[in-house]
Amino acid sequence: MIDKSVFENKIAAYYTLGCKLNFAETSTIGKMLAEQGVRKVRSGEKADICVVNTCSVTELADKKCRQAIRKISKQHPGAFIVVTGCYAQLKPEEVAHIEGVDLVLGAEQKLDILQYLDNLKKKEEGAIIASQSKDIRVFSPSCSADDRTRHFLKVQDGCDYYCSYCTIPFARGRSRNGTIESMVAQAKEVAQKGGKEIVLTGVNIGDFGKSTGETFIDLIKALDDIDGIARYRISSIEPNLITDEAIEFVASSKRFAPHFHIPLQSGSDNVLQLMRRRYDTALFRHKIEKIKEIMPHAFIGVDVIVGTRGETDEYFEEARMFIESLDISQLHVFSYSERPGTQALKIDYVVDPKTKHARSQKLLDISENKLHSFYEKHIGKEANVLFEHTRKGGMMHGFTENYIKIEIPYNISLVNKTNQVILGNWNKEKTALTCRLI
Repeated sequence: MIDKSVFENKIAAYYTLGCKLNFAETSTIGKMLAEQGVRKVRSGEKADICVVNTCSVTELADKKCRQAIRKISKQHPGAFIVVTGCYAQLKPEEVAHIEGVDLVLGAEQKLDILQYLDNLKKKEEGAIIASQSKDIRVFSPSCSADDRTRHFLKVQDGCDYYCSYCTIPFARGRSRNGTIESMVAQAKEVAQKGGKEIVLTGVNIGDFGKSTGETFIDLIKALDDIDGIARYRISSIEPNLITDEAIEFVASSKRFAPHFHIPLQSGSDNVLQLMRRRYDTALFRHKIEKIKEIMPHAFIGVDVIVGTRGETDEYFEEARMFIESLDISQLHVFSYSERPGTQALKIDYVVDPKTKHARSQKLLDISENKLHSFYEKHIGKEANVLFEHTRKGGMMHGFTENYIKIEIPYNISLVNKTNQVILGNWNKEKTALTCRLI
């Protein structure tokens, strides 16, 4: 039994580092505390409770987490600080010894936070409550409800792939998911609250159904039938798991946006083998061509890692040429970061930091050219835009179904509504297209 009196008149601050899945989970934690009477901190206030949801995808991510925790401890002196997320799961002892930390929660305990808060009294050293990765089995539902029009619905967690460079299976546990019935119920709740866009999130969402005997295609078909949601977006999905059937369904669906985010990681088959990825460049090219064949206007974002162990100059050049040849819209470029306990550390060939940086810049240049080209193909065309709440310098922004960022003078009547527009030219900063309402 939770002693609700502990939370009377308490104020909480929430900090999220990393992926959209983390944002969804932090939102759920915030909702749970709010139900106990804990109010979210306002500008200038000192919080009684601070929850930090961490990332550990790279060494730099770990460093940013440590810096954030120390900064939060200074901003909210005396606050009870809880650290959870991937960094907390992978390196709990390290996190527990950061000054100010009172409680470290592992992945299995994250969404049971209420039962671990006790009396909220500061501790001399952070207490650790965490399970080993092999014991992380529970799927905990989450759906964000932040200040934007977009919601993030967690449909899957964990990963069974064990790519040679990645620690996510150790941080998140085995692949698991909720039921289609529960996902539909959460999406209907979003619609009832006025939410217009839902992004499906997870660690390996194409693996949906592994723990319930269902399939990803059945999930998106069920969600597509829910009235009130204007659009869905599918977040990062493995190329070997996005079936041609799923691509064809998105093309004909009522609500799924022509927007794909597909990790490539390398355009060299040799490097893909070293990474222990489950596809080759031929399969990847087929998926891109399939999407563009039936949805020429689709936005396709692609993740790439540069400088992995084993990526020789020759292999990188193969990758660069392959990426250049693809009809994609944008690259998300990451520099390889060595992670303790991964199989990649057994590969002899090491890429130096200077070379990594140079390779990253080459791919970023390709990305910029592809993104600008994609935007310019749509100037003068009609589009459906969902405008967001945020006002910046008298302007508001929104996104088309195919993820083109739009800018227009702020008009409160447009917020959280879909509007037909004619796409105009670039704004002054070349970060978005202007538009006029139809």
